[in-house]
Amino acid sequence: MQQFFLSLLASALVARTSVAAPSNWDTAYTQAKAALEKLSRSEKVGIVTGVTWEGGPCVGNTHAPNSIDYPSLCLQDGPLGIRFANPVTAFPAGINAGATWDRSLMHARGVAMGAESKGLGIHVQLGPATGPLGKNPDGGRNWEGFSVDPYLTGVGMKETILGMQESGVQACAKHWLGNEQEHYRETISSNMPDRATHELYAWPFMDAIKANVASVMCSYNKVNGSWGCESDAILNKLLKEELGFPGHVLSDWNAQHTTINSAVSGLDMTMPGSDFNTPRGNLFWGKNLEAAVANGSVPESRLNDMVTRILAGWYLVGQDQGYPEVAFSSWDGGKANVDVTADHGSIARTVARDSIVLLKNDEQALPLQAPGSLAIIGQDAIVNPDGANACSDRGCNKGTLAMGWGSGTSEFPYLIAPLDAIKEQAAKDGTTIVPSTTDEAAAAASAAAQADAAIVFINSDAGEGYITVEGHAGDRNHLNPWHNGNELVKAAAEASDNVIVVVHSVGPILLESILAHSSVKAIVWAGLPGQESGNALVDVLYGDTSPSGKLPYTIAKEFNDYGARWVDGLNDDFTEDIFIDYRHFDQNGIEPRYEFGFGLSYTTFEYADLAVSVFTTSGPAIGHVVPGGPADLFESVGTASVIVTNNGTTDGAEVAQLYLGLPESAPTTPPKQLRGFDKVDLGAGQSAQATFELTRRDLSYWDVASQKWVVPSGEFKVYVGSSSRDIREQSSFTVA
Repeated sequence: MQQFFLSLLASALVARTSVAAPSNWDTAYTQAKAALEKLSRSEKVGIVTGVTWEGGPCVGNTHAPNSIDYPSLCLQDGPLGIRFANPVTAFPAGINAGATWDRSLMHARGVAMGAESKGLGIHVQLGPATGPLGKNPDGGRNWEGFSVDPYLTGVGMKETILGMQESGVQACAKHWLGNEQEHYRETISSNMPDRATHELYAWPFMDAIKANVASVMCSYNKVNGSWGCESDAILNKLLKEELGFPGHVLSDWNAQHTTINSAVSGLDMTMPGSDFNTPRGNLFWGKNLEAAVANGSVPESRLNDMVTRILAGWYLVGQDQGYPEVAFSSWDGGKANVDVTADHGSIARTVARDSIVLLKNDEQALPLQAPGSLAIIGQDAIVNPDGANACSDRGCNKGTLAMGWGSGTSEFPYLIAPLDAIKEQAAKDGTTIVPSTTDEAAAAASAAAQADAAIVFINSDAGEGYITVEGHAGDRNHLNPWHNGNELVKAAAEASDNVIVVVHSVGPILLESILAHSSVKAIVWAGLPGQESGNALVDVLYGDTSPSGKLPYTIAKEFNDYGARWVDGLNDDFTEDIFIDYRHFDQNGIEPRYEFGFGLSYTTFEYADLAVSVFTTSGPAIGHVVPGGPADLFESVGTASVIVTNNGTTDGAEVAQLYLGLPESAPTTPPKQLRGFDKVDLGAGQSAQATFELTRRDLSYWDVASQKWVVPSGEFKVYVGSSSRDIREQSSFTVA
């Protein structure tokens, strides 16, 4: 598999060098301003206004001007692949990319997604996502993002955006800001404390902007009482001024509420330009915006700023040079006249494989060693009998779960189910397969009793709120396995003394019932693995690759342990403040079942010789604003390193994680926060140095009084280990 991994990275590098190198913002702005001078007012308004829902081939399209060589912009979902088009690659979800903790894989996935978008003539791909960040473990769209931790999510955003835009498509970071649940998402106000806004929810967007993301999508919800797509506080002041975002802000579909206020508050493009009704209505911009500019309600300079920002993104990624025409229509089945999938299935498989998290492995139940017989239990082991794409936007839970539901989905070109891949391996090994591909407990028990080992497949689904699946209106109603998964495991465990549980899930599920059975020897989290689901799983189950994924969130013993869930009301007051997920567990002394960053391997790793070298001074960031924020925030202030040794007999990869504890001089702060990680591949007996670069931002907290990022004075604690609680080495440094 090492050669396979090297080949896919080589493919990504070829993709990086075979596209036009992105220009910088200064050059892009110069080009945009020159083009602006040639446009009439009505043409400018057309560039910022959608042509209405279903008015063009893409989910979003703008009006093409006549005065310059600029197209009707094509905007298309989404964060794991291209919606409403085929054939395209159905990549693993963002949460799986995050679970790899592998920067190179995140980047390669972004390169491949961007290449497919460019090949289809898409100008703006609506992803990646970090809103929701995932403070609520039951949030419906958490799986579209990378992690509940802002640092890990920020890395995922950065690497994905760099990859996408290197391939020539404009990335769109979404959803800005505080879009943490699906219930009442179009009416709820996310009342966000200022410090939490900066340290948690805006943090990954800072990385996105630093990576030169071309666009940002504002969200449906209100933020502190103002609509997200027409809030001067979060669009003009926070995003564009404080974080120095030079690109354009586009609305989520129908998230605009006014003509004038949305314009002066910082919205740059309205999508889709109408509502979804027939006849189309609610055109806030278009002729209404043109009239508002003509009568002075909206300054001409504001319209010019909108257009300049939009044009600059187009120039930034080189779309003015021979960009393909749109090659599909979203409204007639999406069949493209080109095949853009290339070898991207190999990247999808590697991301899926390296995102698998081994949670439990007693008595070396895994890897499988050519068992004589194997029971495969649960409907989650097979493709939906009606077809992998039978449910619109994947809005059902039938068959194996490989992506959640909603606009962040794509069509499967194929879907390798676990049973199909296991059968292929079993044929090589001479293993007899005993299938029970329903969710009936009696059938599960019968199959388990006939085999040397039983693999039980369970799942838990979620998605976007416009679809309700089995009573779940986007957000999950509970954290239990769906389809009586606990009973399915119980039946198998009572009939067999060797049970392996595989979980396909959008997020954490409660495992206490499953862990109560001594016959359950192993638990494997496979997340939402995309089209190569079964192949990736077999790679790990049979030991071709040692599992190396780590949890991108905490798995609790009880739902209430999280201290957060979606709210049933008009206001979410974000009472968790900065204490979400592992920060909350650590702050309150709550023992998780499986902590953030946890993941077992088929080998073991030893840590030694932690070295820390940090040189900086305390005080606020005072640098000039660059894309992402004050320039000095991103300056390196030191490094840490540790020696990791594979002291087992199997090759493997380990994610060394660095957490910082701030000095006592800082206001109330989580005991430790992720501020670095390094994934190292090690042969049996090999050692390597894991390194972590620290920036001034990594050492800072947001000071509400001064409205600045501040490095506190005093002793910083450094924790390095295999998870947020498996700390192997500790050190400290002092900042004067």
